Parts: sequence; structure tokens; C-alpha cells
Amino acid sequence: MSDSDELLSIRAAELYYDEDKTQDEVGQILGLTRWKVGRLLAQAKEKGYIRIEIVHPRARKLGLERELRDAFGLADAIVVPVSGAKNDAEIRDRVAQGAADYLTALRPVPRTLGISWGRTLDDVAAKLTDGWATRVSVVQINGGVTLNQRAGTAAATAVSIAKKASGDATLLPSPAILERLETKKSIEGDRMVAQVLGMAAEASAYLYSAGVAGPDSAHVHSGYLTTENVRELVRRGAVGDVVGRYIDANGMIVDPSLDERTLGLSLDQLRAAPTSIAVIAGLAKQAVARAMVSSGLCTVLVTDEETARAVLNP
Repeated sequence: MSDSDELLSIRAAELYYDEDKTQDEVGQILGLTRWKVGRLLAQAKEKGYIRIEIVHPRARKLGLERELRDAFGLADAIVVPVSGAKNDAEIRDRVAQGAADYLTALRPVPRTLGISWGRTLDDVAAKLTDGWATRVSVVQINGGVTLNQRAGTAAATAVSIAKKASGDATLLPSPAILERLETKKSIEGDRMVAQVLGMAAEASAYLYSAGVAGPDSAHVHSGYLTTENVRELVRRGAVGDVVGRYIDANGMIVDPSLDERTLGLSLDQLRAAPTSIAVIAGLAKQAVARAMVSSGLCTVLVTDEETARAVLNP
């Protein structure tokens, strides 16, 4: 493109996009044919002089979604924009809405949905509308009983998602992490708990998030771990947790003894699932998001565009 054509294309773009002129009107102003105006606008797009951005909070970044699917072999990816978001809370809100929209449109409708717990899942539950599906059974896939009522949203989340789908919720009556392996084995051997775990293992789809490896971890707030415990996990290479199981950058368990005391679905079970939807947002979770996606810990990723870019370009 010559300098004169370049300047002409910029002027045409200004008239067309900034001043809302039609291509015919732009042609009349610049003394060009409508065909020439159309060609100049196309060239301006190709050169990157024009950038069109859809800023609605429920918009999606289709290019990034395609890159994620191609790079990691995902069945699907949902990436929401961060433009216009005032803070991290608003970004998390958009991601939760994206997850709710995806779950609502998912076909076939999962007859049994296995879910984890935490603030992200609680946000998704709040975004789901009544009638998002019909007769969906919801089952917890990892323990969530805690003495901390502010952190203990596991049961409420499961019940809310099920109720809005005219279904029922099956809860896992156990802490996520036990102090002693013997206690964990005893609880796991209980008939009721074993039935719930069996139901969870056969769920049609899974919906879960990831936790940070730091003092803000839900497992610290819930009393399962201390900040010193988490610091030691980070020292061993932990980047976060998935359903209570702490992983490194390669998606491997960092502390086998802790993992043995963690009650719920295993990472191998999640990797083998045909539909496993991970909902992750925010700067603090970018490392664990990358670990999950690159190690096959989800078939669908719902996230924000900054996390998507970090996953693609670590």
C-alpha cells in the first residue's frame, strides 16, 4: 500500500467508523467509488489500523477460544473480555456468567452433574437462572464440611444448582482433607459416603474450579490447612489445587501423603471424564490454569482473556 493509499484508507476509516458515514457517503466525500472505499476499509483492517472490540460483559473472545482449543485439544473454551471491567471482582463475575451460560446451553443436558465448591462455584450457582435445565441431579465430588460458616458454602452451592434445575442434590458429608489417613479411610468406607463417591464417579459432567496456593486458599479459610502448610506446598512446587489436590506446574501431585488424606474424586478420574468444565479467573490463578489445561485436567475451560493469554504464552 502506497503512502497516499494508506492515508486515504485511514481517512475512509475515520469517516466510516467515527462519523458513521455510509460507504457511499465516504465515496462522495473522498471522490471515490463505493468499491474503492470498501477495498480501502478492508486494507485498513488487514494492516491493523482498525480494531473493532465488542465490550458487552457477556461477549466472548472467539479468537482466543480457538487458540486454546487448537493448542491444548480442548473440546471447548469460553473466554470473556476484561475491557471495561473495574476490578477483579467484576472479571470473576463475567467468568461466572460465562460458565452459567455455557452450562445452560450444554447438550446433551447432564443427567448427573458433579461439582466442587468454593467462591467461584458459588458465583456460578448465583448466575444460573431458574429452569436452566430440567431434572438434573447434582452431586458433590469432594468433601466440603467445615466449622467455618463463612467458608462452608459447599452444600448451599450444590442445593442451589440442583433446585434451579428442578433436580436433587446429593451431598458428601465429609471434610475435604482429614488430619489422619486412618480417619479418611474410615469415612470413605462408610456406606453412605461410598454411595455418594460412586455416584460422583459416574456423573455425566463435572463443574469445578481451582484454588490458589497461598494464604487466601479456601482450604486455609476453612481450617483444613495452615498458612505454614501452604508455604511448604509452594516450596515443593505447588501452583494451586484442583478439588483439594495440590498440583505443580506439570499437573502432578506435590504431596502424596496430603493427597492420600484428601477425600473426593481423584485427578485421574477427572482426566478420564468426557466432559469436565474448569472455571478459572484472575491473575492469582493463571499458573494453576496453565497446569490444568496442559495436563489434561479439563476438557472445557471457562476463563477471562488475560488468563487465556497467560495460558497460551506462559
